[in-house]
Amino acid sequence: MIRCIAIDDEPHALRQLSEYIEAVPYLSLEGAFESALDACSFLQHNAIDLIYVDINMPDINGIDFVKSLSQKIKIVFITAHSEFAYEGFQLDAADYLLKPISFTDFLKSANKVNDRYFQQNSSLPEIHQNRDYLFIKSEYRVVRINFKDIKYIESKREYVKIYLEGNEPITSLMSIKKLEEALPDHLFMRVHRSFIVNLEKITVVERNRIIFDNKVYIPISENYGEKFQEYMEKGFV
Repeated sequence: MIRCIAIDDEPHALRQLSEYIEAVPYLSLEGAFESALDACSFLQHNAIDLIYVDINMPDINGIDFVKSLSQKIKIVFITAHSEFAYEGFQLDAADYLLKPISFTDFLKSANKVNDRYFQQNSSLPEIHQNRDYLFIKSEYRVVRINFKDIKYIESKREYVKIYLEGNEPITSLMSIKKLEEALPDHLFMRVHRSFIVNLEKITVVERNRIIFDNKVYIPISENYGEKFQEYMEKGFV
């Protein structure tokens, strides 16, 4: 795991940044601070690999904070002002993120920093043939989800919502593409840019949509329709 801290004097931005870090499997959030001075105290007694730090802060700005560090720690600068980027890279920053930060941008940056400096395994766990479940990060928990319980999955921009048989949906901060790669393709199929369905749960197909429980309509888009039609034709009598 890559041990991280986050520093931002804006509570909302710090909370979002913390959630992003916790959603990435190979990052471990060790602390979140609204003050660079508080972070300095923490670093005196704790070993950290990577710091996400806002540049524009009131007590000590992110640039001066990094200049004051004696440890060799990789830095990702965060700011709403692109003109600070040059000075940040002069300090050999690992990367630079411009606010507002989407999870897609954060994940892209995290993968780049990981590959360049840490070489951790950034992919989701491999799904073996004898495995019938996966683990998903949801809020501050890790939840085991059995394949047989999944009805369908919906993409909500940076999030996915996993609808389960007989249970409340699970929301996770990740891309639908990453989840699609982790699911066995003999059980699950992407039928729309925003939807993946469990093929074993399909009972009714009407026109260009799949109907679950007579009230949920999953559209089948043109881009994925041909593959789905091939699957359907295998079951025709």
